[in-house]
Amino acid sequence: MKKILFLYIFCSFFLMIKAGEIDNLWLRMSANAKAEVICKKQSPTLTIAATELRKAWRGAPVELQVQTKKEWKKLGEEGFTIRTSADGKKITVASFGEAGILYGVYHLLRLQQTGELTAQLNISESPSYKIRVLNHWDNLDRTVERGYAGRSLWHWEQLPDTLSPRYEEYARANASIGINATVLNNVNATPQMLSREYLQKVKALAGVFRPYGIKVYLSINFSSPAELSGLSTSDPLDTSVRCWWKEKVNEIYRLIPDFGGFLVKANSEGLPGPQDFGRTHADGANMLADALQPHGGIVMWRAFVYSPGDSDRAKQAYQEFMPLDGKFRDNVIIQVKNGPIDFQPREPFSPLFGAMKQTAVMPEFQITQEYLGFSNHLVYLAPLWKECLESDTYQHGQGSTVACVTDGSVYPHQLTAIAGVANIGDDANWCGHPFAQANWYAFGRLSWNNELTSAQIADEWIKQTFSDNESQNDTIGATSKNIGYEWKNGASSSIKPIKGSMDLTVASWKTTFLPQVRQMMLQSREAAVDYMMPLGLHHLFAFGHHYGPEPWCNVLGARADWLPTYYHKADSVGVGFDRSSTGSNAVSQYQSPLCEMYNDVQTCPENLLLWFHHVPWNHKMKSGRTLWDELCYTYDQGVQQARSFQKTWDTMEPFVDSQRFHEVQRRLKIQTRDAVWWKDACLLYFQQFSCHPIPYDIERPVHNLDSLEQYHLKISNYENAPM
Repeated sequence: MKKILFLYIFCSFFLMIKAGEIDNLWLRMSANAKAEVICKKQSPTLTIAATELRKAWRGAPVELQVQTKKEWKKLGEEGFTIRTSADGKKITVASFGEAGILYGVYHLLRLQQTGELTAQLNISESPSYKIRVLNHWDNLDRTVERGYAGRSLWHWEQLPDTLSPRYEEYARANASIGINATVLNNVNATPQMLSREYLQKVKALAGVFRPYGIKVYLSINFSSPAELSGLSTSDPLDTSVRCWWKEKVNEIYRLIPDFGGFLVKANSEGLPGPQDFGRTHADGANMLADALQPHGGIVMWRAFVYSPGDSDRAKQAYQEFMPLDGKFRDNVIIQVKNGPIDFQPREPFSPLFGAMKQTAVMPEFQITQEYLGFSNHLVYLAPLWKECLESDTYQHGQGSTVACVTDGSVYPHQLTAIAGVANIGDDANWCGHPFAQANWYAFGRLSWNNELTSAQIADEWIKQTFSDNESQNDTIGATSKNIGYEWKNGASSSIKPIKGSMDLTVASWKTTFLPQVRQMMLQSREAAVDYMMPLGLHHLFAFGHHYGPEPWCNVLGARADWLPTYYHKADSVGVGFDRSSTGSNAVSQYQSPLCEMYNDVQTCPENLLLWFHHVPWNHKMKSGRTLWDELCYTYDQGVQQARSFQKTWDTMEPFVDSQRFHEVQRRLKIQTRDAVWWKDACLLYFQQFSCHPIPYDIERPVHNLDSLEQYHLKISNYENAPM
């Protein structure tokens, strides 16, 4: 009984987050502020901005100003300023466009939530990328490819007549972090998406998103003219096909005047495309671009292409697209995955970044954790994305980072964009793992400002998701004397300290919870690399679903480049894929001095060593260890790191509501178990080739290789992998 009473007091007075509010993501703001807001112009977007302030802002009166003077154009319609008047009695949020006002309001509220407000505000911001888009890999039957948070948000069977309230909540969450575009359906698209029936459904969603500054885009199937209308061909140079697309685009814009455009996956993994008719990617993209251009629409054409054959899969996108540089229309942008293979835990950046100088290129990141433990593993992805964005391509001299060559800083392309494959489903907490919400948040914030650090974004997310500083100052300061105590005989005047309890004040939250959870997040990506595929190993995943290790995988009839042995090439000599000048020569696709650095086993960064080289087991590493021993110690380090996350989180129980605490705790147990599974599977498998012992100061494997090789995990049962 005493424990129950303690928990009641704890939850009532200390916790600002209750289980019933978990759907609010990082928008856990007070809703009873009744702030004074001045706005002379009226519109749906400005009404949302004013309403958000009136509910949550607790400072001076705020005036919203849509500026019309030409000098404001340089910030764009999404840029904004926030300034405090000289006397401190008013704050003005101003922008050339209404969307900019909304972004400015959310920024002001974020400063309040995170405790970063200053007495005199003088802020000016504009986004790094013009188009900041979530790619949903959602199917019309509401399944989600590589989705681990329930079914699709889009109730296609109910649309257009019934609109779920979560549609607006989704739009609000995206607007709060600057996301202004959404692709509603899977890149493995069905032609039915462009049918009149489904376009009416898309129109309904576009209507919900529009006031939040979000445009809708659609993935299209390249064979839609033949599949939907019975044309004899879908050849992009055929006159009837070009007319079909023009009429279809006109139909879309009659329904959705602000439609964004198309995302296209073509001639990749069996999908149709222009190469089926002897045409190029440029022919296909330009045909669609010409249809969209009169309406201001764009084409995002994916560079994720590879075909069976002898050529190194890592080279194929570069080989196909570099000869086409400069041949695409101005309203085409090439969407390039961060690495040359496929969203691996670590890859070098794709050599297409910066190399395509006459064609707009956009990064594509994967928010959903297809290769990183689904919704079971805590892996904060901002460090992965920052690693890519900060990589120097040297394509325009030193300092030509991936960020700079894609955001318009180096090449003056009018079209700039960045995409993230969404991790959102209809689960109560949207993303499956409570910490997976941080990756949605981080993608939005980096899309808005690619100079933010991983730590800055983590701090923002933690403060907004697990606390409300203003409310804490009002509530905890008055009641913290009760926290950590138990009631005696039901009388509040008779309390005694609980043995070992901590002082749960705002100060202890800031000195205990915030730094330790931030550190856990910042270390999590590197830990996952260590216990999965360190030193440049890649694609060792189980076949098909990509959960868990199968370095031995050999599926009869499968393409070689779908199998781990294609990538690790382990033998009695060593391990790793030789992409040096004496191997596949993938290094030649990188600009000097990178190509020389990657080409030499002595200068290649050790975290990419086995990506670029087949390295002898006895090769001496910088640590002084052999490659084999380094591999063993790194795997073990990943396991120990995963265990440390579990221990850290266990001490956070006083600071978190019970529901989320136990959800994270349960998943961290799975992650630690999986880390051991990965370590044992990979080391025992590779030991067959190295013939070296596992160092004796490393924990012995708890599995045996035979049983691991015989185990075949079913996707519906991935929480019950080998113990």
